[in-house]
Amino acid sequence: MGTPGTVSSAGATGTIAAVNTSPTPRKILVAVGWPYAQGPLHLGHMAGAYLPADIFARYQRAAGNDVLMVSGSDAHGTPITILADKEDVPPQEIVDRYHPMFLGYWRDLGISFDLFTRTDTPNHHRVAQDFFMKLLENGYLYKKKTEQYYDAAAEQFLPDRYVEGKCPHCGYEEARGDQCDNCGRTLDPTDLLNPISKRSGSTPVLRETEHYYWKLSEFAEPLLEWLATRQGWRPHVINFARAMVEDGLIDRAFTRDISWGIPLPVDDLGDGKRIYVWWEAVMGYFSAPQEWAEIQGDPEAWKAWWTDPDAESYYFVGKDNIPFHAIYWPALLMGYGGLNLPTDVPGNQFITFKGEKASKSRGVGRQLDWYVEHFEPDALRYALAATLPETSDSDLTEGELVRRVNEELVAAWGNLVNRVASMTHRYFDGVVPSGEAVDAEDRALLDTIQAGIATVGEEISAVRLKSGLATAMSLAHATNGYLTAREPWQTSKTDMDRTGVTLAVALNAIAGIAVALGPYLPFTSPKVFAMLGIPDEPHWHPSVVPAGATLGAAEPLFAKLDPEVLDSADDEG
Repeated sequence: MGTPGTVSSAGATGTIAAVNTSPTPRKILVAVGWPYAQGPLHLGHMAGAYLPADIFARYQRAAGNDVLMVSGSDAHGTPITILADKEDVPPQEIVDRYHPMFLGYWRDLGISFDLFTRTDTPNHHRVAQDFFMKLLENGYLYKKKTEQYYDAAAEQFLPDRYVEGKCPHCGYEEARGDQCDNCGRTLDPTDLLNPISKRSGSTPVLRETEHYYWKLSEFAEPLLEWLATRQGWRPHVINFARAMVEDGLIDRAFTRDISWGIPLPVDDLGDGKRIYVWWEAVMGYFSAPQEWAEIQGDPEAWKAWWTDPDAESYYFVGKDNIPFHAIYWPALLMGYGGLNLPTDVPGNQFITFKGEKASKSRGVGRQLDWYVEHFEPDALRYALAATLPETSDSDLTEGELVRRVNEELVAAWGNLVNRVASMTHRYFDGVVPSGEAVDAEDRALLDTIQAGIATVGEEISAVRLKSGLATAMSLAHATNGYLTAREPWQTSKTDMDRTGVTLAVALNAIAGIAVALGPYLPFTSPKVFAMLGIPDEPHWHPSVVPAGATLGAAEPLFAKLDPEVLDSADDEG
């Protein structure tokens, strides 16, 4: 364990190396679902996509890899035009209202985007139109006349979400014209039973219109071949994708009769046609890196993440977006040619509230603003990460979130840091002791910390984030158990050398645990490093707490939550 009589974070196995030992860092694109800019987000959005993506990205950066994490506001979805109609304002006003709100969420909760942009930028328009032309040139778009629902009272063709009715698959009565929220099936408005126009409340009629259609049906075989090569995907993602392709893919309309969206780069369909938001929104994963590269002053920089076959891409989305990211977007990329397909689509299941799926459009679940106001950011991140719906739906209550914060985060981790720092101040005037007579029990704890950091990295790499957090917290429990066995508060009365070793070992253990918890707790982990005198820089190995260094003040990392305050706020809500 290093030089006898001193404490090293290497344990008994030598110097700890960073996880990434490759001479060339891996290029990792972290692509996160684009929220409609038409209302506040809720906890389901945070747990479904944004927090998991951030944990993954922060780990990869700490491991030495080159991460590009992008997303943005979907500015062209019909939910925006529906709200604009309701408020009698231009759709642009709705987007301009909610995009800054999203940026505030990311700031307050530490979601570390390299770029969070929007789909109404000139860059995105250009990239989407170029994508359209590439598909057209490659023979994957064709014109077709079809019948589409028309609202005679409003005198307009109806975009998908302007039509609601009964789902033909599961019988859900409030299915939308593009998707059923109950069974997750993608739909066309004409699939609905008993359709109703959200524009006027009348029954729409079918009228002929002409659109460009995408030859999605031609991609069934290559998609199945590609899906067969995917390793480590979550079972519900890969099984859903395979089943949907095997059920048969049909050609899909690529354009829509709507005035709010990206104009076609061709004029052979007449006025009032736009690229369908379903397709141009996912193109944001391609346009955002190009915008980022322009901002960096290196317009070609994006290619390292998109055209290098060794680059990796991870798409973080909720369960209802699995078809778009495991089927439609890969098919679009195949049609374009020369671009990387997704490495993984770690789609989460749903967050439910009292058994009902969280939904911004249906008002189920509290707005994210409420949680930002009542929880410290790392406390909320912890409570969510501990219950992520990775393989099954997770039902949340404020009471369970509070319990996790108070009984797990505060009791196991926050108190550990505070009491070890406090004892060091009390017994050694805040100076890190060098320690003597290090024994097997001391080594065992530091070896456990070292192995645990490696395991957490493996779990996060495999996007098993909940398991990674559990492993990190087990290290805190192990350190608490070590202190209970060593009893430095007792040995301080009879053996200060033994007390010094115990606290030095515990401080080095804390340094390692702070690394393991860093991707989950980005606000408080730097406070731990600062208190220990360790530079706050991305790393995935425990740093040695230097003997003789003076610790910073011992201050609580977290405030214990008062359930009664939250209950009172719940009553007011």
